[in-house]
Amino acid sequence: MTLRPALSRGSRVRRAVWPVPLLTFSLVAAGLGVAHTSQAMPTDAASARRAPQAATCVDTVFAAMSGPQRVGQLFMGGVNASKPDQKRIAVLRKYHVGAVFLAGRSKSGTKATKSLADSLQAKADTAGGHRVGLLVSTDQEGGQVQVLSGPGFSTIPSGLTQGTWSTSKLRGSAATWAKQLKAAGVNLNLAPVADVVPSSLGKNNAPIGRYDREYGHSAATVAPHSTAFAEGFAQADVLATLKHFPGLGYVRGNTDTTAKVVDSVTTRNSASIAPFRSGIKAHAPFVMISLATYSKIDPKHRAVFSPTVIQEMLRKSLGFTGVVISDDLGNAVAVKSVPPADRAVKFLSAGGDQVLTVEPNLVPAMAKAVQTRMAADAAFRAKVDKSVHRILAAKQKAGVLRCS
Repeated sequence: MTLRPALSRGSRVRRAVWPVPLLTFSLVAAGLGVAHTSQAMPTDAASARRAPQAATCVDTVFAAMSGPQRVGQLFMGGVNASKPDQKRIAVLRKYHVGAVFLAGRSKSGTKATKSLADSLQAKADTAGGHRVGLLVSTDQEGGQVQVLSGPGFSTIPSGLTQGTWSTSKLRGSAATWAKQLKAAGVNLNLAPVADVVPSSLGKNNAPIGRYDREYGHSAATVAPHSTAFAEGFAQADVLATLKHFPGLGYVRGNTDTTAKVVDSVTTRNSASIAPFRSGIKAHAPFVMISLATYSKIDPKHRAVFSPTVIQEMLRKSLGFTGVVISDDLGNAVAVKSVPPADRAVKFLSAGGDQVLTVEPNLVPAMAKAVQTRMAADAAFRAKVDKSVHRILAAKQKAGVLRCS
């Protein structure tokens, strides 16, 4: 996320009869060792033709879900970590939203956070007799960006400080921080920051450098350290997120508070892409997309709405097969000129998987727009189906989706 660290980011339905493709996805996170593929077919060719491929847990749950349940998986809504708003939580539940973001600041510690997470999980949907648990996320980077603190949580130093450590020390510390989140019921961290802020820009980089969120001022420093952070989280079975692709290190404006933020430096082959490439090779399961515009990559679209950024660069060039999540499409000033419904549709059309909105009250308009587009556009519907599969696979890795 790129918001100012001191502020908060803040019924049963008839099932739609949509095509249910047998899709397989390999989203193996480091240390988790779970590949979501169908069981091996018999080696004998004739037997292989006779025996149907066994459905994965993800396929089974997907097939059992109603249309609105599937659409709900595409969203992550904000919940204040210290003062949860029950009306907003009710909106998330009504629209089957499959993930929450613990926003703001809480000093209540792991036990209180676990109580909140458990209360949210208790309201998660079921499909075909299987509970489809929630992805519960937060921003636990360190320094000025640490949502959760208090008893049971370490005080995490800034990214700039972490970048001075050895990678082995950072990996071990990250595993400890991840275990603390896991004890608090959080299974997804919207970190690490993989942005490279050049020393020549430093504090004048409003979203990252101003708050010492970067691991260093060169890709040679940021790549191994952001990767070590992600690897530490994988060791503790907590999902990590590389952000903010393709990088916010070369901008001046903060997309949370500023419109028309443009990066006029980064290209598809810039050295600053290296930290994302490194993290993807280490099987980081999530990548967050920036809300800035990159004039040397796709001058006509913000990155979050750009097929060039998401499909060409991230998917094809870097080979990322995990979940592509947006930066905040709820309150961020960078997207205020775009109607909320269009924000969701544009992001998913560009190849994104999960829409993050810190403001849950925007979910109804967004979800309805997605459903309308799905009904009219088979290609869009196929993209959504793939996105839901990726998200369900991530949930299986996180231990909140089980079929056995």
